[in-house]
Amino acid sequence: MLGIVYKSTGNEFLVKTTSKKLYKCKLKGRFRTYDIKSTNPVSVGDNVKFHVENIEQKTGVIYEIEKRKNYIIRKSVNLSKESHILASNIDCCFLFVTPSKPETTTTFIDRILVSTKSYNINTIILFNKVDLYTEKEKDFIKSLIKIYTQIGYECIEISSLQKINLKKIMEIMKDKVSIFTGHSGVGKSTLLNSLSPRLSIKTGNVSNQNKQGQHTTTFSQMYDLDFGAKIIDSPGIKGFGLYNIEKEEVKMYFPEFLLFNENCKFNNCLHLNEPNCAVKDNIKSGKISISRYESYLNIVKSTNNKYRINDLKL
Repeated sequence: MLGIVYKSTGNEFLVKTTSKKLYKCKLKGRFRTYDIKSTNPVSVGDNVKFHVENIEQKTGVIYEIEKRKNYIIRKSVNLSKESHILASNIDCCFLFVTPSKPETTTTFIDRILVSTKSYNINTIILFNKVDLYTEKEKDFIKSLIKIYTQIGYECIEISSLQKINLKKIMEIMKDKVSIFTGHSGVGKSTLLNSLSPRLSIKTGNVSNQNKQGQHTTTFSQMYDLDFGAKIIDSPGIKGFGLYNIEKEEVKMYFPEFLLFNENCKFNNCLHLNEPNCAVKDNIKSGKISISRYESYLNIVKSTNNKYRINDLKL
């Protein structure tokens, strides 16, 4: 039988068939995972094949995972494995950003964007809680919107509570499988409740002590929404370690770098300490954002520790 994984809770998976029936499934024996070493060999969004174990109790056993068209993956916090897959077979990723409570750094934003771009996942940046911004935060967000729209990313300012731009989000999501991602407390579950109140997903407040959100979503889960969309609500992420990306390819996922690569003195220029680097020249001229370049250096450092970022100067 064929189905899609709607929820993953450790060793148990909720699978929905094409006839809309739900089965609680487990993994037994050998099955195909296409050589991905992960803490979760089966992820939400996977198309799977399974045997029905008990018709009345609606239980089954997954024996094969069909090849994924894409996935969002990060380094695992579990040292016994190499990676953790957030979700698979995604049409659109919505990255939630807030200037405070909790703060979303540009480094975090850019790490997510590199990951999604490497798997050709369309990513839209949602600047949430716009009704709560201070004047200083409004100016900061405007500067970020300018940076990211100039390099091709759609940016939308939203408020779940004030219903700002929710119709626009719904139009984008229709007939697609999307994922909400970002830190805990940025409003992913709150927006989902606003889009489909019948879901009544648990939400939490941001801690006054550390200004960070509390984990209310502990497992990724897919939902069918009333307006013909599928959405994957993922747990909040504190940090995002990139997986299986070499330092030589990082520059390919910064679209603004590609405009100037061919003008570098060396064809294999990594835009670090090389002479006559056109990318670094255009940072000085303001055509490339310094925050984006700092993110690039941070990512290169994490892929290869031989580069000392403090020694790299414009």
